Amino acid sequence: MKTVLFFVFILFLTQGSIAQSKIKKAEESLNNNTESVSESENNITYFNNNDSSSNGNFFADVFGELFIQIFAYTVYGIAFESPFETNNSGSYAFVSKFPYNNSTQGQYTYEWNEDTPIIRTTFSARYISENSRINGTHLNLDTRFLKRFGFEANYLQLWEKNPYFGTDNLAMYTALAKYYRVRTEKFNLWWGLGASYIDGDVNDFGFTYGLGAELFFARPLSLEAIFNQSLINGETVNKFDGLLNYHLKNYKVTGGYEHIRIGNQNFSTLVLGAGIFF
Repeated sequence: MKTVLFFVFILFLTQGSIAQSKIKKAEESLNNNTESVSESENNITYFNNNDSSSNGNFFADVFGELFIQIFAYTVYGIAFESPFETNNSGSYAFVSKFPYNNSTQGQYTYEWNEDTPIIRTTFSARYISENSRINGTHLNLDTRFLKRFGFEANYLQLWEKNPYFGTDNLAMYTALAKYYRVRTEKFNLWWGLGASYIDGDVNDFGFTYGLGAELFFARPLSLEAIFNQSLINGETVNKFDGLLNYHLKNYKVTGGYEHIRIGNQNFSTLVLGAGIFF
């Protein structure tokens, strides 16, 4: 009888660990790192208090002011615009009314006319699915203005059917201020900085940055790649999208692949969605 009870107890523990969903494991991996982050921050503070006076001017003393100026100038040129690009057509490109508004242009056009908008917004909704148990929704609102700048609000919701405890879910909110570094009629590239928030058991904010590019290689198609990383509790949340867009006037249909890594858990999903430009 004792042997039977022992095996029942082991079986119960095994089922409990197996029953835990990927979403719950992801939340735990983000939360478990909070304590270690606090300890490392204390250590850094202690180190800085002891060594800040001796090392505060290290770079200025060793490399000199000239090196710092050259470095800052180079970083600015890479991130924003170098003097060699000011006479290039992409330097003054305008946001297009919508992609493929004519036969050549994508997100940007070199010609200004009465239909060229100062501000343009894109709303897209994508359904993502890894398997019959895990799926989600990805909503995105993207606004471009003053040729070079943009703002993006992003909402990701994941659901996972747990065979033992119902449905687990996790939502992530991201806001990015974006700068469109490359603006041509066939290709555009941007980078952005912002903040993110994960609800549920994590319930915490973090810093986020993003990179993205889109190539308009053949009307009415475009290839789009987007990477976003958020830093929460010393862990990372990564999202990568590889998308094929089909453009039809001010609408688009999207399909592709999205990989999400939350803490130590990976989600590889297929994507199907649609968007509107206005």
